[in-house]
Amino acid sequence: MRGICKQFPGVVALNDVALELRPGEVHVLLGENGAGKSTLVKILSGAVGKDSGEIRFAGQRVEIRGPDHARQLGISIVYQELTLIPHLSVAENVFLGKAPRRWGLVDWRRMRQDAERLLNGLGQTIDVRRPAGGLGLAQQQMVELARALADQARVLVMDEPTSALTGVEVEQLFAAIARLTARGVAIVYISHRMNEVFRIGYRVTVLRDGRNVATCALADVTAAGLVQLMANRDVSDQYPRRPVVRGGELLRVEGLCRRGILHDISLSLHAGEILGIAGLVGAGRTELARAIMGADPIDAGRITIRGQAARLKTPAAAARHGLAFLPEDRKAHGLVLSLSVQHNIALPNHRRLSRWGLVDGTRERAEAQRMIDQLRIRTPGPDRITRWLSGGNQQKVVLAKWLAGHAGVFIFDEPTRGIDVAARRDIYDLMNALVARGAGVIMVSSDLPEVLGMSDRVLVMRQGRVQGEFDARAASEAEVMRTAFGVAS
Repeated sequence: MRGICKQFPGVVALNDVALELRPGEVHVLLGENGAGKSTLVKILSGAVGKDSGEIRFAGQRVEIRGPDHARQLGISIVYQELTLIPHLSVAENVFLGKAPRRWGLVDWRRMRQDAERLLNGLGQTIDVRRPAGGLGLAQQQMVELARALADQARVLVMDEPTSALTGVEVEQLFAAIARLTARGVAIVYISHRMNEVFRIGYRVTVLRDGRNVATCALADVTAAGLVQLMANRDVSDQYPRRPVVRGGELLRVEGLCRRGILHDISLSLHAGEILGIAGLVGAGRTELARAIMGADPIDAGRITIRGQAARLKTPAAAARHGLAFLPEDRKAHGLVLSLSVQHNIALPNHRRLSRWGLVDGTRERAEAQRMIDQLRIRTPGPDRITRWLSGGNQQKVVLAKWLAGHAGVFIFDEPTRGIDVAARRDIYDLMNALVARGAGVIMVSSDLPEVLGMSDRVLVMRQGRVQGEFDARAASEAEVMRTAFGVAS
């Protein structure tokens, strides 16, 4: 890709950008949220057309006319948000839209055999007859890879593939990547986890503000150097937790149960405290956050807010009691993507922004602009449709709507998933500011260094139960992982 330019209304997304891929390499693509990474790979995959520049594939100049044409060329993409159809079988998902046929009908036997062959090549033994929605995230990721191989991919783009995976699952994914590169597949790997970048990457291209900053061998650069290139400022203090004197109890959960999912969970949260929730995928962390917030029903248990019993049967009821929720899946549960940034920020704050029962548009816009400035949300203005923001900036919009409401208890589920190093620092600084003003934060995260680096206490969950509690300043990653796996020390 050479001289690639792309402009959206009010935004220059890419300006003279270049990307070169070689067979059998893992080429890391880095940049802050909004730097142009997603736009570049969407152009490569045919989802978005370029304004100018050229793309050469296997030495021949091509004009990629759409996603189907890209797949025909051998270019596939595995998105951060998986795109499987949950009620269809694994085999049907692998061959969606391209099922083998015999005498005009789907050849089911061959489709299952071919799906098994592709998954076996990735080191997986998955029952291809079972619904894809019943698989764990790591196995769903492998099904996405098998689908790309069914397209005979020669170039594979992987966008934050490990953001929701545990350590064991990450190892399985890396083994699959090694198998792919051994066959000559070129992989574009987008990640903000520096340890992964240096472990599996060969070369790196860094974008900043829609322009190329550098392309070099990873052996020739340091993690600090890459961060400096991305952010153009020093963000060396990775987990900037600022100690705060702990205040009174804000939230208490006692004996919370949800049949088959959560079992007799109790916890407390104090003003000025960040409480981390760690555990493996499937341990019940997200389910606990949703139950506290009233998004899912509970069968037993008691929730007390500032010493008063509270009946939180809906998120609206929780919000009225001063609880705020940053969900794991921002697109499905945190935003209305078809609305503007301004309207998303105003959603939980209509009562405060209204006069005589009508929303005051001037106040709404002023509030949105204040949050845009405070969180450094990259948008042409409050009227920008949220769908067109980068993932990290969408995450900031979710945070902005709750910050604008002055909540006292914040539940953050994977708050930095898919967010670059500099934007993570912004989120951490905001957490510090929240607890400094007397709020309490519950942070659910799969990133163990993040949990230990930013929390005061850490609860470790396993199979829907609290398995242990640690002082974050004294605990080691090994101790927490042993507890998460249920292994005696």
